Amino acid sequence: MRNPGLKFELMNFMKFTILRKTFLIGAMLLSAFTALSAQTKRPNFDREQTFDVQHYLIRASFDRQKKRIFGDTTVSLKPLGGDLSVVELDAVDMVFESIKLEPAGIDLKYVSKGGKVSVTLDRGYGSQDLIAIRFKYTAQPKKGVYFVPAETRSQEIRHSSQIWTQGEPDEARHWFPSFDFPSDKATTEKYLTVEKDETVIGNGELVDKVENSNGTVTWHYRMPIPHSTYLVSFVIGKYVKIEGKYKNIPLGYYTYPGKEENARTAFSETARMIETFEGLTGVPFPYNKYDQTIVAKFSFGGMENITATTMADTEIFFADFDFGKNIVNDLVSHELAHSWFGNLVTCKNWAELWLNEGFATYMEAVFREQAFGREDYLRKIRSDAAEFLVDDAVNRRRHALYNLRAGDVNSLFDNSSTTYDKGGVVIHMIREQIGTEKFWKGINIYLDRHKFASVESTDLKRSFEEASAQDLGWFFDQWVYGAGAPKLDFKPSYNARTKTLNVTIFQTQTVDTITPTAFRLPLDMVIKTAAGDVRHDIELKKRVQTFSIKLPGKPTSLVIDENEKIPLKEVKIRPITTLK
Repeated sequence: MRNPGLKFELMNFMKFTILRKTFLIGAMLLSAFTALSAQTKRPNFDREQTFDVQHYLIRASFDRQKKRIFGDTTVSLKPLGGDLSVVELDAVDMVFESIKLEPAGIDLKYVSKGGKVSVTLDRGYGSQDLIAIRFKYTAQPKKGVYFVPAETRSQEIRHSSQIWTQGEPDEARHWFPSFDFPSDKATTEKYLTVEKDETVIGNGELVDKVENSNGTVTWHYRMPIPHSTYLVSFVIGKYVKIEGKYKNIPLGYYTYPGKEENARTAFSETARMIETFEGLTGVPFPYNKYDQTIVAKFSFGGMENITATTMADTEIFFADFDFGKNIVNDLVSHELAHSWFGNLVTCKNWAELWLNEGFATYMEAVFREQAFGREDYLRKIRSDAAEFLVDDAVNRRRHALYNLRAGDVNSLFDNSSTTYDKGGVVIHMIREQIGTEKFWKGINIYLDRHKFASVESTDLKRSFEEASAQDLGWFFDQWVYGAGAPKLDFKPSYNARTKTLNVTIFQTQTVDTITPTAFRLPLDMVIKTAAGDVRHDIELKKRVQTFSIKLPGKPTSLVIDENEKIPLKEVKIRPITTLK
């Protein structure tokens, strides 16, 4: 999922100036940073399971005026242990007509309360059993399914009425009974009944379309690869489909009548993006199709619903303008990247959301690098780093990439600059730390080892360590489990008699319980002199450190981190003083 627009791209185009302010946030807590030594005590955000859902079979029709869904969902599951007699699923504000054990059609007792439905089975079941529970119900979902009226301008229809879903993080439970948590993956099948002149876009392959005697049409979609519930989706409306292809993978671009040229422009790089991501990761596109559909009134820029990405029409319409090229390409590449990072390999719990969103953000820059060159890649990395640094300075609900606030799912996307922007830049920094070849080797290990499964940050760390033969514990401690970024104050002085430059470096970031007192920073320093440049590698580990460098002549200036290996930092370089 991606937030609307690229602030920095649009602001740069409009020649806005972003004023950076420095805020003093309380007194320095010199002994506060204990997080790095206490990471083994991180809270457990996993959700306990007594069963594993195998398949959701969903049948649905709609009352548009009352914004109501008529649901008929069969949940097939296997116990994870012996003697399972009660099944509890997420189900918000559903009115149940019946709950039966299939295929026998046995009525089951149940209690629906507090956003859950607790079903008592007819007996205890063991791990060898497959249990199918069929729910018939109605709901007027406040989330999950959205009814959007048609829009007209000057008597011209801009778009038809629409019905579409949004599942992340936990909205699926508002329209079908489910174990609504990212760690549980199941195959899905949908039968959706709509008006005869409407199109339905859903996950997986379109199996069939059946015309009903009452003039409606039922569309049958099947997704045979297990995936998390938040990726289950559909879009209903009057659409034009533009067809493309990458190898044997059909590509579908669904747009409003009259906006075909916009769609061709907006989605024109899709095949090239797939080729790029396949080539770098070494993992082929995992699915048998890829659709992209625009909708109105969407809260986000896009959502990576598996094989059927949903896009905000307002974002895609940027493709009609010259300045919109990067905005649209970044959005399309971001959502496509989730096919590998998020859909194929999924965060195990919401504290690990950065593994989905940080990677998708980073892959925006990767596509720029492949398509437009290294400088465009670095421009994107710099922009993301700057946005995070500005936001982090003022955000009172700041958190680390590993989000200790993940228990409150309603606030997961409140501080998106950390999860998205910082996440993407930290992945760039891992690449710089271990080298490009070993980086992509680590990515291949990570994706191949954990495909169709759920992951934690430790899984990523192990993959990079295996590829690079480096111990990256320190890196993950400060950049993944720690918050903030370093503020560096360089104070250089030159001794003309000994031709020695002494550089004292102060780390001045405000310390709290999640921000390191001192970051470990391998940095390159270039000292410019009349006799030529002198390059010197340093590694910061302390709050205050001094380095002495012999020079061939008087220095004129310092350049720190010339190749931008660590963009997440603020640097102040004082004028060079000369001692005679």
